Amino acid sequence: MRSPNWLFLVLLLLLAGLQYRLWVGNGSLAQVASLTQQIADQHAENEALLERNRVMDAEVLELKKGLETVEERARHELGMVKDGETLYQLAQ
Repeated sequence: MRSPNWLFLVLLLLLAGLQYRLWVGNGSLAQVASLTQQIADQHAENEALLERNRVMDAEVLELKKGLETVEERARHELGMVKDGETLYQLAQ
């Protein structure tokens, strides 16, 4: 008669151990949820970086094939003017 009680106790301990791993241990539901959120965040960041790269690629192509973009950058970033032009700067 003691055997069924002993078997019940072992099964109960086994169930408790599995429940511990499910809720608290390595690979628990909370950890899986956290990793899933990290993956989603990383995917969003990757998409933003891909979009930035697409914009930069388009800008590089524009710089390679057209002089208008080079001229615009020279005017705005370096303050250059063409021959015969007069630069007027307004004080703010």
